[in-house]
Amino acid sequence: MGKGPIVYKSLSELQIIQQNGDLLGRVLAEVAKRMVPGVKTIDLDTIAYEYILDHGAKPSFKGLYGCPSTLLTSVNEAVVHGLPNDTVLKEGDIVSVDCGVFKDGFHADSAYTFAVGEIKPETQALMDATLQSLLLGVAQVRAGNRVGDVSNVIQTYVESLGYSVVRELVGHGVGAKLHESPDVPNFGKRGIGPLLQEGVVIAVEPMVNLGRRNVVTERDNWTIRTVDRKVSAHYEHTVAVHDGKPMVLTTFKFIEEVLKTTYGEAIVH
Repeated sequence: MGKGPIVYKSLSELQIIQQNGDLLGRVLAEVAKRMVPGVKTIDLDTIAYEYILDHGAKPSFKGLYGCPSTLLTSVNEAVVHGLPNDTVLKEGDIVSVDCGVFKDGFHADSAYTFAVGEIKPETQALMDATLQSLLLGVAQVRAGNRVGDVSNVIQTYVESLGYSVVRELVGHGVGAKLHESPDVPNFGKRGIGPLLQEGVVIAVEPMVNLGRRNVVTERDNWTIRTVDRKVSAHYEHTVAVHDGKPMVLTTFKFIEEVLKTTYGEAIVH
């Protein structure tokens, strides 16, 4: 996915990405407000598109590789890259919503998996585990570590709970281009891969399946789903190494405020 040398960012550039990440968190919170049974994914896409433009930014995905949408909305067994359409969400569905914003020369990239109404306990457990694996991966984004340290902690945690990690899709560097070096797999060995140094910016994004790890691309040539059609969850943060430690440049704070209002404390991580 990422090509060329790693591009290291200055503090001022990290601050631009963080400002974009803040906006992106607010975009996803607007989506969260409308994540209810009966909504169409295309309507969620319109909400996000208009919000981004209203705040002087551009959607990172729209037009990239021919992508027609602002959001990628992946429902249930869809892992990633689902295109918004007239699909009506129903009680018990889960939806990975992936989005990027571009402003002042830099991108921010983030994803969150939402429950639509009440979901099965086993589905909630998968979402919880995937989110926790993201946080564990983020904690490894520090100077002196390697990409494999991020990859390994995600794989080890997820597989210890009986889930599987998608291998065909990876995280990536983020900057002036949405997809830069290095690639960030969600599986691998500690101590291998590119060195994480001051100013590196990567998207950490575990994609975790309830069943087998195998995936297939649908006929739309975008949507990637599980072969066994069991559900999959996906969360993503854009993270930098700053002062030797992880600096999370995107945020779930605004999403969680909406979910707390809607569902109460129990649903919020």
